[in-house]
Amino acid sequence: MKINKEIQDIIFKRLLVTLGVLLFIRVGTFLPVPGINHSDLAFYIQSHSVTRSLVSTFSGNDTFVIGLFTLNIFPYINASILVQLILGLSPQLSKLQKEGDLEGRRKINRLTRFITLVFAIIQSLSLSFYLKQILFNWNYSLALEIVVCLTTGAMIVLWLGELITDYGLGNGASLLIYTNIISNLPNLTKTILLENNGNLSLLSEIGVALMIFGSLYGIVFLQEGVRIVPLISSKQLNQSSLQDSITSNNYIPLRFNQAGVMPIILTTTILVVPNYISNLGLLPRIDFPVNLEFLGFFYWIGYFGLILAFSLFYSTIVLNPKDISDQLQKMAVTIPGVRPGIQTTFYLKQVMKRITLVGATMLATLATIPNFIESSLNLTSLNGLSSTSLLILAGVVLDLVREVKNIYYSNVYNNMYQ
Repeated sequence: MKINKEIQDIIFKRLLVTLGVLLFIRVGTFLPVPGINHSDLAFYIQSHSVTRSLVSTFSGNDTFVIGLFTLNIFPYINASILVQLILGLSPQLSKLQKEGDLEGRRKINRLTRFITLVFAIIQSLSLSFYLKQILFNWNYSLALEIVVCLTTGAMIVLWLGELITDYGLGNGASLLIYTNIISNLPNLTKTILLENNGNLSLLSEIGVALMIFGSLYGIVFLQEGVRIVPLISSKQLNQSSLQDSITSNNYIPLRFNQAGVMPIILTTTILVVPNYISNLGLLPRIDFPVNLEFLGFFYWIGYFGLILAFSLFYSTIVLNPKDISDQLQKMAVTIPGVRPGIQTTFYLKQVMKRITLVGATMLATLATIPNFIESSLNLTSLNGLSSTSLLILAGVVLDLVREVKNIYYSNVYNNMYQ
């Protein structure tokens, strides 16, 4: 009972830290940056449909406040993606990460923070110069003030996110994304109900419900599904029963979805961002003399294919079979029936190709389900229920459950051996 009370106190304190930081960031998002006339901004949004659609996509409604924490955690996310790509392409940084010592982690963290600062400056500069056509009182002094406020706010959010990771429950960056998605769900539900008021039938409601539950089931499978590769050490080879050695707890868990949401993010960047830039008038529009439905069909085939390709590519960056083979050889551990060295590398590469293909196919299918339901049931705005959002929501909840279990078991073991 004493142990349970201690664990409850630890979890409660961590939960308070997490909720307090998230609430502070949420409030800071609506603290307006000084000097910006939000009346001019609101008038421009209401009178320009493209900007209103863009604002509605990111904020969940037609109102938009440029606050201190408007950039939120997005510069850090962009920096993390770039750092992961750099680690996969740079042998020196990759070696630094594999060594896993404290100094190596500090160098990678410093690099990530520096790139976050660069992205924050670029994004705040882009926003401040875009406001030039909206604000009547725009000048370079105001632009500098906007850049300083937004960049400072982004770095404060990064620091607060690290506080959640160190002293709260869950990963700070993931929880901030989770909060943004959850806060937009009521507006998304309202939009779906209003836009499909005449099209919603019993069949449509059943189809949407099946889509949500099916997507959640598939996402949980992708997050938790692993292919167990058994291992056996040189000491276990000397045991009397080889079968008992193989059925021990020594194994490599190869996840079906090594890349997470990265393939969807990269695919969306390639296919969607140019369309947004074109809508803003920064790129010329191209009118194709073909049926739009026919063009949309090829768009979603390309979307499906790019997710498959990025999943296969990104899984090789996250997990390198040769590195695993070298580590196993150093530890005098082998896979039963497979010789160490090149054969182990080849075996792991083949297994990873198979499970990654299965995981990538599931991920691509889940990403295109909302569009299929939209076209089949004649509904709109279902793309807001994207698989990326559901994947992040399910992943954050599973990580929180896993962390609570880790806190519980670590405290139980500490009390047993005291």
